[in-house]
Amino acid sequence: MAPKRFAFVIEDLYGGGAQKSLLYTADQLRQRGHDVIVYTLRERIEHRLPEGLEIENLGVVTALTKATTTVLTEKWQASRIARALKHWRPDVVISCSCDKITRHLDHPNLYFWVKSDVSAKFSDPRQRERAFAKVRRFYGGRQVIAVSKGVKENLERVVGLKAKRILPIYNPYEREPFVAMAEEPAALPDGDFFLCVAALEPRKRHDRLLRAYAESGVVTPLLIMGKGKPEHEAAIHEQIVELGLSDRVSVAGYHHNPYPWIANAKAMILASDAEGLPRVLIEALLLHTPVISVDCPSGPKEILTQELADFLVAPENEKGLADALARMDQAPVKIDERHYRQFLKESVLPQFEAL
Repeated sequence: MAPKRFAFVIEDLYGGGAQKSLLYTADQLRQRGHDVIVYTLRERIEHRLPEGLEIENLGVVTALTKATTTVLTEKWQASRIARALKHWRPDVVISCSCDKITRHLDHPNLYFWVKSDVSAKFSDPRQRERAFAKVRRFYGGRQVIAVSKGVKENLERVVGLKAKRILPIYNPYEREPFVAMAEEPAALPDGDFFLCVAALEPRKRHDRLLRAYAESGVVTPLLIMGKGKPEHEAAIHEQIVELGLSDRVSVAGYHHNPYPWIANAKAMILASDAEGLPRVLIEALLLHTPVISVDCPSGPKEILTQELADFLVAPENEKGLADALARMDQAPVKIDERHYRQFLKESVLPQFEAL
């Protein structure tokens, strides 16, 4: 395939999985011979930046634009992005996590990369319909990349989005960098432990996990890793005490490199109400760590395949989650490449190249 010019647009490079997967995808396309640039809208960086990847901060998100946000402000911000795109002349533009602004762009080959399942984020009917209306307004008649088949199906069937087209494309991965990071020095617990790596926020449902862990009766310790608002972390600590788990459950905070813990865990556990395509489960498999998850919308059932499907539990079935923990504690599943082949870069990147 002839080299293409790819431009990625994202608000910043701080925080979660969306930023990490964008950087990796952009850099891998660069390594495959394409011209790639990443435009950020403000200077806020937390992730490791790949050497050789061109990143340009356009500086259009400021304290002032945050305080005075209007459609006119958004259009002004979009005009600055359009000016940069006109100068760089990309064949493909991919917007991620800044669509409120980039929806005003009219590039002929613009895609909106949707990383989460909005259909599962709201329980209040009015909030839910407002969110759905926003999605239809932003993406109606546009081109969308959905991070999983489940996200695509829910956008179409639940949200009622009538896009120009929606392409389900997984985030691409390679195993070797994760193995290398997992080998870096770390203060690991002695002996076996279960692990949950998730932001300390209500949607991740640490409360569900802790109740199931308590019911499971397992004595293998549970380590919770992540960051969040102080009140959410306090609620988790309070529940640990209430359930009498202080001697078996610990909260380890945020780690820039969690992979030594992931690689050495007996299993990774996720109990969220909603996900897009949870990176942490795929990364665990890449490190040959088995996974347990609730079958929340929309990605876990696409990750827990083959014999791992036995450890996919309905979200409200806390007894089933407890049973999955007990079964994995007694007989951990052995992971190999067949469990994660569909997510490897060799399977995924050609789909981006075809855009």
